[in-house]
Amino acid sequence: MALVHQRFPDWSLPDPAAELVHELGRTGIRAQVRPGMKVAVTAGSRGLDAYVPLLRQLITTLKEMGAQPFVVPAMGSHGGATAEGQKDLLNGYGITEEAMGAPIHSSMEVAQVAATPEGDPVWMDKRAAQADGIVLFNRVKPHTGFRGRYESGLLKMAAVGLGKQKGAEIVHAGGPGAMAERVELFGTLAIKHAPILFGVATVENACDRVCAVKALTVGEIFRREPELLERAKALLPRIFFEDLDVLVVDRIGKNISGPGMDPNVTHTYLPDAPIPQMLRDKRARRVIVLDLTKETHGAAMGIGMADITTRRVAEKLDPESTYPNCLTSGVTASAKLPMFFENDRLAIQAAVRTLSASDGSGMRMVRIQDTLHLGEIWISQALLPQALGHPDVEVLSPTVPMAFDAQGNLF
Repeated sequence: MALVHQRFPDWSLPDPAAELVHELGRTGIRAQVRPGMKVAVTAGSRGLDAYVPLLRQLITTLKEMGAQPFVVPAMGSHGGATAEGQKDLLNGYGITEEAMGAPIHSSMEVAQVAATPEGDPVWMDKRAAQADGIVLFNRVKPHTGFRGRYESGLLKMAAVGLGKQKGAEIVHAGGPGAMAERVELFGTLAIKHAPILFGVATVENACDRVCAVKALTVGEIFRREPELLERAKALLPRIFFEDLDVLVVDRIGKNISGPGMDPNVTHTYLPDAPIPQMLRDKRARRVIVLDLTKETHGAAMGIGMADITTRRVAEKLDPESTYPNCLTSGVTASAKLPMFFENDRLAIQAAVRTLSASDGSGMRMVRIQDTLHLGEIWISQALLPQALGHPDVEVLSPTVPMAFDAQGNLF
């Protein structure tokens, strides 16, 4: 394998928090906040760039406006669908009451704020729904399982994240094919009928760095979130090598992506996801997952999209953290445990052996750390000619054998 560098556009904001201060200074934003207001600020379960400084600055500015902000975990059924589990997820990111300078109110209690034309209730975190105001804070990016005008962003935060387990379940009730429509419907109703003051959206570049921070009034959310989504799609990182035999993913986790590894990178889409076949065909013939991130707390969503894994993953998988998400979304395939092997060497050997009876010297193999970090990746010797001819790939090392330790692991 040879280490290579994939070049992506890396422009990013030098000080995202300072940009947020500028955005929050807009007249249309400041006019929404009155002194004494109790304001709920959402915090999701994904690992956002500059998460702590941005959230802390948002809370600090709200205080300066005279408000009394508090943080609400807005992550649907994540964290094992428990109040303690959701607060633990935030703590893992450094989002604590001490760091934020504000209380964190974590609860799975919900209140109905609206109903769809069909009579389906629109649920929302009870503490947030009863507050004087709510500020939505989230990253806008392409969703991992559906396509629509609104994907991962502020509307989904309002519909699914703030809806807690009960709200997430009812939004998912239409199945994967209806997610785009239901996220827009439930998100619109939630924003219009709950005390939403404004939203703060970030966009990250291909190197997982914040390149845009926008404070949006309620009216601007509906108009500008689709624009931010298109920008995020254009900045998606990717693996420059296709038609792969084997893709080795060192780690997956909920902090990396909803399904553990971003299918927009790995093409490991859920079976029922409304994704074009041309994208599904880009999946490697064998996908191997070697480990779970520490931050995922045993939630192994997405492991079912792999072909092979390790005992390390099997032993770290926590059903109480993993299965509630499946029960809420109605998708069981994501948590199915593939065949697993004692160590990394055996897992990779199994993938090669099931594809070829030869020694695998012609294998088109790529190894990545995770789907958020694609700047430096490992490629097999068979991909070296393509790498040398690619304008955005720099070969950093000669090809060397995979460095397994005495236990047969890569790390």
